Amino acid sequence: MSSNAPRLTALDALHRSLGATMTDFAGWDMPLRYGSERDEHLAVRTRAGLFDLSHMGEITVTGPGAAALLNHALVGNIASVGVGRARYTMICQEDGGILDDLIVYRLAEHEYMVVANASNAQVVLDALTERAAGFDALVRDDRDAYALIAVQGPESPGILKSLTDADLDGLKYYAGLPGTVAGVPALIARTGYTGEDGFELFVAPSDAEKLWQALTDAGAPVGLVPCGLSCRDTLRLEAGMPLYGHELTTSLTPFDAGLGRVVKFEKEGDFVGRAALQEAAARAEENPPRVLVGLVAEGRRVPRAGFSVVADGKVIGEVTSGAPSPTLGKPIAMAYVDAAHAAPGTAGVGVDIRGSHEPYEVVALPFYKRQK
Repeated sequence: MSSNAPRLTALDALHRSLGATMTDFAGWDMPLRYGSERDEHLAVRTRAGLFDLSHMGEITVTGPGAAALLNHALVGNIASVGVGRARYTMICQEDGGILDDLIVYRLAEHEYMVVANASNAQVVLDALTERAAGFDALVRDDRDAYALIAVQGPESPGILKSLTDADLDGLKYYAGLPGTVAGVPALIARTGYTGEDGFELFVAPSDAEKLWQALTDAGAPVGLVPCGLSCRDTLRLEAGMPLYGHELTTSLTPFDAGLGRVVKFEKEGDFVGRAALQEAAARAEENPPRVLVGLVAEGRRVPRAGFSVVADGKVIGEVTSGAPSPTLGKPIAMAYVDAAHAAPGTAGVGVDIRGSHEPYEVVALPFYKRQK
């Protein structure tokens, strides 16, 4: 087998048996869709959807110095995360550029799980391994130790409750606890990337098929459907959630991305990128960088990443993500635009779509917020 062949998740045969359209994503063969992307999207918004996210990169950090290492290696204050809780954070270069955005789960006093994006998992693993020098901590590549299945949508708590005796009611957003789901040992996390309530279940690859089937059966009466990466993208876009390689890149600092709040200068000790990020923070105060905004089309043409945002015949920004929004029924986009044109309702803003300046409304993110 050539090393260029895409990696397969533990659910590969199952996806094919369901008739999924598969695609190479970050070196993995992943389901893009099973049927209609729009139907899958709306199922998650109104009922529930089931996702295979086994391509995500799990890295375990253990040892007495684990918290100190993560505080040094990442921009967040990881030492302050309680056992059983999770935190959204970033790993940056020395110059402040974003290497990846991450979720870090604290599993025990001296044990953390860092979840990286599939496309950056090796980069994050290498950076953490390098930054671990001098710390009493061990960085372990656990990408092959887990399959990751997500159930997302308003019906997901009920579906999961029927399969576990874990205390789901007590499980807050951005928290995780070990439990058993359908007889399978799992880390049950109340996290997701859809803008809906939902859970991500980290299990042994050998248990993945059994768990997927149990969730499918339990969800059938309330309309759960299998969902591919395509609707995951439109769901996160509506929810205003950044995607690495689009809204986040090594050429942007968290302050350029409007996510300076994840950088914790007040934590103890030095951390990689601190000096550059302090400069970026000061720069952003004095001379606001381009702002990430939402754009809603007045017409039907769909903007794509890289298209120019224009006003008065001048380029004022760039689209980072764009797609038809099944919830709004119109094309939408996220874009970085000059601060002068970033206020919701700013008149005269358009997107250059193949030479034609299509009118767009500037709106605050997110486009969609679920009813609590």
